[in-house]
Amino acid sequence: MSAVALARWQFAITTVYHFFFVPLTLGLSIFVAIMETIYVLSGNETYKRMAKFWGKLFLINFAMGVVTGIVQEFQFGMNWSQYSRFVGDIFGAPLAIEALLAFFLESTFLGVWVFGWDRLSKKAHAAVIWLVAIGSNLSALWILIANSFMQEPVGFVLRNGRAEMTDFLALITNENIWVQFPHVLTAGLTTAAFFIIGISAYHLVRKAHVEVFSRSFQIGAVIGFVAVVLVIVNGHSQAKHMVRTQPMKMASAEALWETEDPASFSLLTIGDLSMRREVFSIRVPRLLSLLAYNKFSGAVRGINDIQAEYEQKYGPDNYVPPVMITYWTFRLMVGAGFLMLLIAIYGVYKALAENYDITPKVGKYLVWGIALPYIGNSMGWIFTEVGRQPWVVFGLMKTKDAVSNTVAPGLVLLTVVLFTAVYGVLMVADVFLLKKYAKLGPEEA
Repeated sequence: MSAVALARWQFAITTVYHFFFVPLTLGLSIFVAIMETIYVLSGNETYKRMAKFWGKLFLINFAMGVVTGIVQEFQFGMNWSQYSRFVGDIFGAPLAIEALLAFFLESTFLGVWVFGWDRLSKKAHAAVIWLVAIGSNLSALWILIANSFMQEPVGFVLRNGRAEMTDFLALITNENIWVQFPHVLTAGLTTAAFFIIGISAYHLVRKAHVEVFSRSFQIGAVIGFVAVVLVIVNGHSQAKHMVRTQPMKMASAEALWETEDPASFSLLTIGDLSMRREVFSIRVPRLLSLLAYNKFSGAVRGINDIQAEYEQKYGPDNYVPPVMITYWTFRLMVGAGFLMLLIAIYGVYKALAENYDITPKVGKYLVWGIALPYIGNSMGWIFTEVGRQPWVVFGLMKTKDAVSNTVAPGLVLLTVVLFTAVYGVLMVADVFLLKKYAKLGPEEA
C-alpha cells in the first residue's frame, strides 16, 4: 500500500476511535450539570447521588478521550506535513484556541469539580460543572471551525503556494459551521441520553436504586427525545446545504449517476461502479427533491454531470468519492437515527406515565440501544469525510498531495499496527471500567 493509503487508514482508525468518546463527553457534561443544578435548587439528595454517579462515568470517558485525541496532533505534522504547510496558517489558529481556551477551561474546572464537593458551596460547585460543560462544547466548536474550512474554505488568500488567513471573522462564521455544530451538539446529547436510558433500564429491571434510576430515566428520555428530533431536523438542513456546496457528496450518498428533476430517494440501489451507471434500484419518487429544496420538484445533479464539470474546473482527475461507502454509511446513519426516535418515543411514554416497570426483554433492548448513537456518529463522520474525497481541502488541495513525502510507507504501516493494537487494549479497558461502575450503582460507586 502507498504512503497515502496507509496514512489515511491511520488517521481514519485513530479519529473514529477518538470520536467514540467525544459525543458522550459533550452530552454527559450537560446532563451532570442539569442534575446537580436540580440538587442545588431543590435540596433533594437523590439528584446529588445522580450527579456523582453519572459524573464518575463521565470522568472515565473523558480520560480516554484525552489520551486518544493527542495522537492526531502528531499526525498533522508527520504523516500530513504537506497539508500542514499548506493550511497551517489557518488550520492552526482554531486548534490552538481550542487547546488554550476551551480544553484548559474544561480540564481545569473538571479537577475543581472532582475535588471540590466538600470545599465549595453548593452553588459554586454547580457553577464549576457548568463551566466544564461549556468548555467541552466550546472545544467541539473550535474543532468544527477547523474542519469547516476543509469542507468550505473561506477567509483566505493563496500566496506563495500556501493558504493564508485574511479574515478571521469569516473563518469563525463559516456557513458550514452553523449546520455542522448544532448537529454534533445534539448528537452528543442523544449519545448521553441513550447511555443514561440503557444503564437506568438495567437497574430498573433489577429493582435496584429505583429512585435514582427512575429519575435518570425520565431526564434521559425527555432530553433524548428532543435531541433526536433536533438531530433529524438539523440533518435535513445539512442536506440542503450540501446540495449547494458539495453536490458530489449528495449525489454519491444517493448513488445518483444522472441528474434528475424531480429527484427520487433511493431505498436500495445496485450499481456498476466501473461503468458509473445504475443496474437496479428501488426509489421513492420526488423525495430527494423534498430533502434538498423543501418542495417536490427541483434538480439534484448526478455524479456524471458533476464529474464533467469538475474536470473542466479543476483539470482531469477522478472526482467521484467511493460511492459504496458514502451510500451505505449515509443509510446506516439515517437508519440509526430513526430507530433512536422510536426508542425515545417509548422512553417519553414511560416517563410521562411514571411507569418504570421494565421487563427484562425490553431492558435488554434498551441496553443494546446504547450502541445506536455510536453507530450513527461514526457513520456520519465517515460519510462526511469520505464524501469529500478526493479533496482534503475542498477545491484547494487533494488528499494525495497532502501526505508527507519523507515518511516511509513501512514506518506508517508499523504505527498503524501499533496504534490499532494499543487502542484495542484501551477500548477493552474503557468498556470494562464503564461496565464495572455502571453496574455498581450510586451507593457502591
